[in-house]
This record gives sequence, C-alpha cells and structure tokens, in this order.
Amino acid sequence: MTSYSAFTTLTTKASAEALGEALENMLPAPTGVGVFEMEDGSGIWEVAGYFTEAPDLGGLALLEAMHGAKAFVVSDIPETDWVAKVKRDLAPVEAGRFFVYGSHDADKLPTGSEPLLIEAAMAFGTGHHGTTLGCLRALDHLANEGFAAKTVADIGCGTAVLAMGAARLWDARILASDIDEVAVDVALANAKANGLAGRIECIEAAGFDHPDLASAAPFELIFANILKGPLLALAPEIAANLTKGGYAILSGILNEQAEEVLAVYARNGINEVRSDVIGDWTTLLLTN
Repeated sequence: MTSYSAFTTLTTKASAEALGEALENMLPAPTGVGVFEMEDGSGIWEVAGYFTEAPDLGGLALLEAMHGAKAFVVSDIPETDWVAKVKRDLAPVEAGRFFVYGSHDADKLPTGSEPLLIEAAMAFGTGHHGTTLGCLRALDHLANEGFAAKTVADIGCGTAVLAMGAARLWDARILASDIDEVAVDVALANAKANGLAGRIECIEAAGFDHPDLASAAPFELIFANILKGPLLALAPEIAANLTKGGYAILSGILNEQAEEVLAVYARNGINEVRSDVIGDWTTLLLTN
C-alpha cells in the first residue's frame, strides 16, 4: 500500500508548531505529524505530515497561505520493510577496539574486539552516525593513552552505547541518563543484551539534575553527545561535575559550531585536547 508524505519549512518555532497543530486536523487525517528544527544551524523549522491516503492538496495550499510556509512537497512513500532494509544497509562499525553490530552480524566479530550489540531498529546511537563514532574513537584514544576512569557519566545517553563502551574497558561506576523515558528503557535493554546489566545505572534526568548523579559526582569522564544548544547550556554543570584532570567527550556539534563550543568551555576552565571531524560533525575531547 502506498502512503504519502508532505513536507514544508518555516522560519519560526511558533509558526511551525501552529502549522503542525492545524495539519493534525486535516481530512483525510494524517497518521503522524512531526515538527522539528533542522540541525544545520539555519534556524529553519520543518513540518511533516504522513498519510495513508493522498492528502488534500487544496487544504495544504490553504495551510501554507495561513501560516506563511513554503509550498508543501508531497511525495509517495513505497511500502518498505524498514527493519530489513536497515539490516541490509547498516554494516558493522569499527571504532578503534570497539565493534558496533546488530545481531544479524554476530558472526563477524573480530578477534580481540570490544563488541557492542545495538539492534538495527534502534533510532540513534548505532555507531553509524558521525557523532557516536567520534565519541567511541575518543574513548579508544583515552584507553590507548593509559587513562582509566572510576566514575563515568553519559549525559543524553540514547542507546547507551558510549556508557557500554566505558563498561567494556573499566570496572567503574557508570551512569547513563536521558531526558526521554523511552531512551532510558532502551538503554536498560541494551545493557542487558550486552551482558552489562547491573554495570550501568540508567536514569531519567535533565542534565545533572538527579540525586544519583549528584551522589556519584565528580566524574572522571563525562560524555555528552547531544546538540550545540544543550552543550552550551550544560558547560557550567559539566565543569562543576568533572574531576580535576578528568575528561569530557562532546559531540552533536556541526563542524562550523566547534569553535563556539570550545570558547564557551574554555571560559568554564575546560580546554581542547583533540578534535575529530567525521563528515559534517566534530567530536571534542576536553580536559580541565
């Protein structure tokens, strides 16, 4: 069965949210509506609707005019087994000693690698994105330099692949936190699937606002693979929760944003050790 998508863009959050709400009330009704800011630093907001029937083009044109949006781009979406496609398309990823793979590639584990099982259906943190790959490379670099952490925080953990990487290396107290309850459930499931249940504490928290994080602080290693805005806002908290001589691994940073992030962290007493550029994304390794 063919389904349909309709995409448009706007220049403000308020107008995008208003259009998204109006789109939900269309007939035929969409099966889902998404409103999100594009990650390229442009400030542009995208609104998308998904339909099982062809959308009303006249109704879409009226919504464009009412909300000052660009013309909707309407496309057919062919029926696809997305999990099967992901399994075909996502080859295992090697980041130094770490080998990130789905269960369909369990027969490909290299001898001597540190395996991290993340199923293909997981949305973010499979290791294929440049941000996750960069963080794993930075972790591998620290281990190669002889660094060993006793306390680790993975802030905005997603699948908890970074926390699991640390757990493969060290007998440490490791906390993985995310603001999203579903992500915390995913993190717990992944820890169990990797034989790390009980090694990683998975909690729902915004930043460092949780009693378990407060009791474990300060941390010798902090991961924060999120986006530029939250990273800038978290700079004082990361500085306050990092041990002297500890390390922070930051990503979710577009290449052109790296200098701004470095400047803010430098003002908080945390400075660059090295950076890694993968595609459009920069990963920063910092210390105080």
